[in-house]
Amino acid sequence: MTIEAAGRSFGRPIRRVEDPRFLKGAGRYTDDVTLHGQTHMVFVRSPHAHAEIVSIDTSRAAAAPGVVRVLTGEDYAAAGLGMLFCGWPAKSRSGEPQKAGGYPPLARGRVRFVGNIVAAVIAETRAQAEDAAALVAVDYRPLPAVTDVLEALREGAPQLHDDAPGNLVVDWELGDAAATEAAFARAAHVTRIELRNNRLVPNAMEPRATNAVHDPGSGEFTMWISTQNPHGLKTFTAVLTGIAPEHKLRFIAGDVGGGFGSKAFVYAEDAITLFAARETGRPVKWTATRSEAFLADAHGRDHHTIAELALDRNGRFLAVRAHTRANMGAYLSTSATLVPTFMSATLLTGQYHIPAAHARVDCVFTNTAPVDAYRGAGRPEAAYVIERLVDLAARQTGRDPAELRRINMVDRFPYTNPAGLTYDSCDFRAVLDKALAAADYAGFLARRAEAARRGRLRGIGMATYIEACGFGPSRVIGQWGGPAGAWESSEIRVLPTGQVEVHTGCMNHGQGHETVFAQYVADAFGVPMESVRLIYGDSGRGQHGNGTVGSRSGPVGIGALARSTARIIAKARRIARHTLGADSDEEISFENGVFRRTGTNQALTFAEVAWLAHGGQSFPTDEVEPGLHAAANFDPPNFTFPAGAHVCEVEIDPETGRTGIVRFVACDDFGNLGNPMIVEGQVHGGVVQGIGQALMEHAVYDPDGQLLSASFMDYAMPRADAVPPVEVLFHATPATANPMGMKGCGEAGAIGAPPAVINAVVNALDIDHLDMPATPERVWRALMARRAAAPAD
Repeated sequence: MTIEAAGRSFGRPIRRVEDPRFLKGAGRYTDDVTLHGQTHMVFVRSPHAHAEIVSIDTSRAAAAPGVVRVLTGEDYAAAGLGMLFCGWPAKSRSGEPQKAGGYPPLARGRVRFVGNIVAAVIAETRAQAEDAAALVAVDYRPLPAVTDVLEALREGAPQLHDDAPGNLVVDWELGDAAATEAAFARAAHVTRIELRNNRLVPNAMEPRATNAVHDPGSGEFTMWISTQNPHGLKTFTAVLTGIAPEHKLRFIAGDVGGGFGSKAFVYAEDAITLFAARETGRPVKWTATRSEAFLADAHGRDHHTIAELALDRNGRFLAVRAHTRANMGAYLSTSATLVPTFMSATLLTGQYHIPAAHARVDCVFTNTAPVDAYRGAGRPEAAYVIERLVDLAARQTGRDPAELRRINMVDRFPYTNPAGLTYDSCDFRAVLDKALAAADYAGFLARRAEAARRGRLRGIGMATYIEACGFGPSRVIGQWGGPAGAWESSEIRVLPTGQVEVHTGCMNHGQGHETVFAQYVADAFGVPMESVRLIYGDSGRGQHGNGTVGSRSGPVGIGALARSTARIIAKARRIARHTLGADSDEEISFENGVFRRTGTNQALTFAEVAWLAHGGQSFPTDEVEPGLHAAANFDPPNFTFPAGAHVCEVEIDPETGRTGIVRFVACDDFGNLGNPMIVEGQVHGGVVQGIGQALMEHAVYDPDGQLLSASFMDYAMPRADAVPPVEVLFHATPATANPMGMKGCGEAGAIGAPPAVINAVVNALDIDHLDMPATPERVWRALMARRAAAPAD
């Protein structure tokens, strides 16, 4: 389909149109919504990681001032409502389905992690609900807990779910094990690494929140919710809980203060809010405290991996294999098993031509918060494995890490990797060379010597990455066992005065949709951006959509816009043809918002045609319907594949172990850019999150299942003084899976940064490996261990 566009604003670094309202404090978040008869809900959460619930006494709480209702798991079960389940079924190597381990929103009989909800107190005010929640008496019988993924697999470990023996959810594999084994058998060198990908807490600025009201007459629910995917959430909630048919549910997301994946799932609190609204007959609001967010938001990462890379005598990669144990937490979140399997293992070979690959993934239950997608969702884990392997292989074989990467990079496209993903376009070597030049890689040794004179250790590290984005082609998702497609919708309504309403199923939660989508539509129609309004986040106003996850809004969301704008223009051209007296549509050109009859000076602006379209007087309405609107869905034929190279330079104080990042360069191929300024901001944010994981962030449980890092006092987040200016470079090769040539950019920084930082740290320390996070203590201990192992003079 040919897409006509004026090209005046799309692709330019235009300031975000949504920012003024945020800067003025005029954003409207879920917690800002107050309804007539509003009540407030507070949860009673388990203080134990694993325990039987002997009894729950709610009598004192129910009698407390202002209390409307107290609900427990017995109430939820008596109502006949369903449990939550993972929406992405994986199969074990034997073909056996994964062990689901249903998640009751209100616990019954047993709790399995600290923060598991055992009761909900609804009162007139939040303070009254908090006071009453303290009066709920729960008698627990503590049980042994297990929090470490390896310990959970050991014989005799505490058992979380009866239907998952040995705590094993699924034993999954991908690739050709025999070919991989044969390649390793003939290898001249094998590099082996054992590593941990540390657990993270998402920590969006706005905590999760819900506010639901039930209409007993119609049976309809309306819920305001902080989410990345209101349409998908509505569907999954209807299917899983059975609280109402899908057409009786309306989910509304106003402004959303970040998500990073963690607001894409169906949570227990969502189901309980709807249930409470029905039971009380009143609107019910819940807003998480930061402590609740630490305990109960879906965490990210937490993998243990043993990986090996086989090389021939010339440094060419022959094969790679990895065995990952992925911590799922106490229950399976919405896309839990998808992340370490298809979203990670399919990209284990990275940017490199590696003929054979094999991955095994054991997904494991533990007495910790559920784990799911977090910025990058499997791609950071894969990149970390292969990039640490390649760096260690370079060290062990005495090769320059840049050159080892360069000689093994894929250089012909399209290229199908061993997992079956087809990379459509890139120039990996050019991207790497551009990043190295900007980082002055050639001059590093002089800088290292200068740092040594000051008593500092200097290191440089690089990492390349490729990710599957533009989530995603329904055919592939179906092959992966996905429950539904991931196409995207758009609907455009041109009003009589030429103003344009654009409805999308994507969900803006910080990415700048209101700006970039308006840029595209304004160019397509030749109208000012101010004439375009983007409408999103309300399942009751637009077509079904699939939200914003997996860097899909540009490649897939604007892909749907491309189709609907083309249909609008085609219809407007027919109206212009009749109005101007042309014999065929081909006689009407359209450029810069003006329809012209070829060979004449007759013309109509887009706004004039919009007025005529609604009048219905200048064209035969039996041939062309009045009005000017169009709807379209776009299901991409393939993922898009953003790729890049990140270079990090660090300086370490050997006396304290403190690591300072002195330079960071990111060169990325995102295809064509809708708004380079917004893209650069996305890279900055992702890199900061990646630096946070590499150097400081770590969700730590003690052996009894208590979250030791449950506040910002104990969970370190990157601050301005920890992050240098990030130099962002682009090297575009257009994607082929959508008409705009876009690839997506939202997750790249969080994928490339962690291995680049750790490669720089181990380079400075002159050691083989150091697990994330490379805190000052860990770095100092590594230095002490290296000194102790050094031969005496």
